[in-house]
Amino acid sequence: MVVFQSDLFEATPLALVDDAESGIRYLPDMVPQATAQAWFELALANVTWGNQRRLMYEREVDVPRLMAHFSLDAPDLPEPLMEAAEQVRSIAGAPFNSVGLNLYRDGNDSVAPHNDKTQGLVQKAPIAILSLGATRRMTIRAKSGKGRTLNVDLHPGSVIVMSYASQFTHNHGIPKMCGVEGPRLSLAFRCVDLQRLHTRVKNATKPLVSASNP
Repeated sequence: MVVFQSDLFEATPLALVDDAESGIRYLPDMVPQATAQAWFELALANVTWGNQRRLMYEREVDVPRLMAHFSLDAPDLPEPLMEAAEQVRSIAGAPFNSVGLNLYRDGNDSVAPHNDKTQGLVQKAPIAILSLGATRRMTIRAKSGKGRTLNVDLHPGSVIVMSYASQFTHNHGIPKMCGVEGPRLSLAFRCVDLQRLHTRVKNATKPLVSASNP
């Protein structure tokens, strides 16, 4: 296990995973602390947060975090999402058009190791996650099980950029953590392929065709 903490390295970019695209990179201090705090307070107050439920071991349980999602061209996009999007677009060099938000209320909220779903995303476009609020640790591990687990502390104002390709090779998650001081927001910016998404929805709503039809 390898742990990357702010007190162990200078605020310089870290290449965590290499691949043929951009790999996974941790970029600390991309947003000034005062701005990061202001965005945190605005998003916390202005976003309508939802609580989802899922099946686990044959019973329905709450997902251990609150969530929200917006298209970046939405006319009612709450502050400060567009300002944050423009900053992250500049950092990652990608035309993000969608943002998914997670609110980790305390150290008991978490997300299990997973990869982002790539259906409906622009191929080879990166995913960028902006952290606001409390520092939380992200775990990154190869799906093959080879190599060591990487643990990186995501500080407010930092951005972690993950390649499209890395979603097929690595899982990432936010485990429960003791001693967390306050809530954390993650803003995950993605490039949604609207044409692919429309085709998937259209195909899913087509009526079933009888086997007797020619």
